[in-house]
Amino acid sequence: MPIVITGSLALAGLGVHTAFATPSADALVAEVYGGGGNSGATYTNDFIELANAGSGALDLSGYSVQYLSGSPTASSKWQVTPLSGSVAAGGRYLVAEAAGTGGTTALPTPDATGNLALSGTSGTVALVQGTAPLSCVTAADCAADSRIKDLVGYGGAVVHEGSGAAAGASNTDSVARPALVDTDDNAADFTAGAPTPANSKGPGCDTGPGTPPTSPTPAPTVTVIAAKIHDIQGITRVSPLAGKAVTNVTGVVTGLRTSGSKGFWMQDPRPDNDPATSEGIFVFTSSNPTVAVGDSVTVAGTVSEYYPGGADSGIQSITELTKPTVTVVSSDNPLPAPVVLSKKNVPDAFAPKAGSGSIDDLTLDPAHYALDLYESLEGMTVSVSDARVVGATDSYGELWVTVKPNQHQTKRGGTYYASYDDPNSGRLMVQSLIPTATRPFPTANVGDTLSGTTSGPLDYNQFAGTYAVAATTLGKVIDGGLKREVTEAAKDKEVSVATYNVENLDPTDPQSKFDALASGLVDNLRSPDIVALEEIQDDNGAKDDGTVTAGVTLQKLVDAIVAAGGPRYSWRSIDPQNDQDGGEPGGNIRTAFLFNPKRVGFTDRAGGNATTAVGVTGKGATTALTVSPGRIAPTDEAWKSSRKPLVGEFTFRGDNLFVIANHFNSKGGDQDLTSRFQPPVRSSEVQRVKQATLEHDFVQQLLAADPKARIVALGDLNDYQFSPAVQTLTGNGKVLTDLVNTLPEKERYSYVFDGNSQVLDHILVSPAVTQVKYDVVHINSEFADQASDHDPQVVRIKP
Repeated sequence: MPIVITGSLALAGLGVHTAFATPSADALVAEVYGGGGNSGATYTNDFIELANAGSGALDLSGYSVQYLSGSPTASSKWQVTPLSGSVAAGGRYLVAEAAGTGGTTALPTPDATGNLALSGTSGTVALVQGTAPLSCVTAADCAADSRIKDLVGYGGAVVHEGSGAAAGASNTDSVARPALVDTDDNAADFTAGAPTPANSKGPGCDTGPGTPPTSPTPAPTVTVIAAKIHDIQGITRVSPLAGKAVTNVTGVVTGLRTSGSKGFWMQDPRPDNDPATSEGIFVFTSSNPTVAVGDSVTVAGTVSEYYPGGADSGIQSITELTKPTVTVVSSDNPLPAPVVLSKKNVPDAFAPKAGSGSIDDLTLDPAHYALDLYESLEGMTVSVSDARVVGATDSYGELWVTVKPNQHQTKRGGTYYASYDDPNSGRLMVQSLIPTATRPFPTANVGDTLSGTTSGPLDYNQFAGTYAVAATTLGKVIDGGLKREVTEAAKDKEVSVATYNVENLDPTDPQSKFDALASGLVDNLRSPDIVALEEIQDDNGAKDDGTVTAGVTLQKLVDAIVAAGGPRYSWRSIDPQNDQDGGEPGGNIRTAFLFNPKRVGFTDRAGGNATTAVGVTGKGATTALTVSPGRIAPTDEAWKSSRKPLVGEFTFRGDNLFVIANHFNSKGGDQDLTSRFQPPVRSSEVQRVKQATLEHDFVQQLLAADPKARIVALGDLNDYQFSPAVQTLTGNGKVLTDLVNTLPEKERYSYVFDGNSQVLDHILVSPAVTQVKYDVVHINSEFADQASDHDPQVVRIKP
């Protein structure tokens, strides 16, 4: 006898460490109206109408409806109306909210009453399990709040589900679900129209004083379509059946996800002949799936396209089945053979171009573009064999391999990111569906090999924004013998200057982190004379209590360096204004200098603080900073929510050396390499170009005062050597030389991200700095065991 399984479906394809709200199987926000009592309105009150799509009555005791303005700020607060009673299966529940001065018609007798003054045109309403006000003010944060049963953003609301907010709300129109379908996409699930408030007694019943009852509104007819998986997936990134109810979807279960985003993959063992259409799909359940791998199943549900963070975020959508009813037809069936991914069938070209527009509606061309190939295999079982690791195992149980081993191979086994035009099509993330108790996820470094076969459904990891093999079979790691590098020690007549991003270092970090960083500085960098540090946090880390000093953090690092056999460094830094320099909230990260006073001198010039701009005084050999240490144009808007460069005046063997420690603004907000917009937009680049312009101009001031000034500008510029920001800072190489360009091309990297070995950290020198020896010291980015996610680098300068 076939086994029938019913349930609700949450959001498919998410990384197991990512939380998103799931579509509700029962209680839903059915209608929202914020125009009550406004000019032109018929009804005197705003209202929120709930519905129960489940098969049993739902107790609303302890629930609430909550409202947030459409354009919230960090200080915006949710407003709350507590609920009571229950809503019957298939029934409605009316919440009357604030009245205006207009309108002529009272609402039907409400089931609950509050005083929320909803906007008629833009806002967010949430149905919440609890009565404590929500604290989220972004779509992502609200999606991660498990208390939210359902959420509706309307008008231009920032907080909404899916591709966008529900459109069309006004003083005369509400937004409502034409059917009780929840795909977690407000724009798709709601339509605008005349308000139709209904209470628990139903439309037209108990309509309130003075209002004649109306005939009940007939339930809308929902067309159900019999479909194959390839019909659902279609030949583009967006399903032609999105939002439609489908039935008789057949396939064999190929993988289960029993943690995080729970559900199962199914694949049709009888494919069509179109290489653009996938034969696999994810079916997501709100609890552990009760099917088994090898089950032949028939599924009915609703087709959904989901864009975490909204369609405008740039992330690709997942084609999925929601609200499934699953019938198990038979068990222990053979699984479809995996599609083998290799250098032979993965194209070199990464993605089609659309002038930074959407590629969603372009017909997939899997023979010519890697992204199209991966999309055409979404949800299908794929495999890789003897794949080289190009991104080490991370704390989430992920690693990266390449299926194109000769594609920009670095000297140490990674994949070099050489330009915006070539993001390396062979990179692929590997995750595991195997319970860790059965098979712990392998620990691998760059250059290791994942030998044998690794196979599983091809997922789209929404957190990383990339395709991933959700492995049901994992290969074995073969050690590639990668060693941490040790740089050459500076000679007595050389001054050594290093940069090291120490990744949010604060006193609450374990002593082992301080010890690992200290060992790297002493043993691998050979105790540089000057060290520019990035991401030094204040003395209590992320606790946001107004603390901005970092003396405890720096002293703890200095003590660890001494314990590791290094010199007792002195340090210089400028405390930032509280919560003004970006980074982890409350952490107040900044740049700082360590220097060995037995080797170099620091010229202190009083007056430097968080808001005072450093200047240049003197000419020729008397050129000096007006304050030391100082900050470059710290009040300029270019540095908003970003670290300000720290400038210090050092001396070595009687020569002046001007050092600028940098940590430019992050790449947050940029579209991913796999974005649905191609080529992806790098919006954060605009601010870095402004920052680079200010620093370039400051360097020009120094050089105008003394063309022979020795200047070292270094740190985490958060950008590549070929980027507009770095080209602006260096004056296209005419003002400063970016030393990473002096290395062989495939050794130019200090950071590994999504399997790409790339440059974020730089050391730049002025024309007078000619006798240099430069080294990026690879001790972190290629390893699963990291003291920081960045590799340090050092330059040895002979005066």
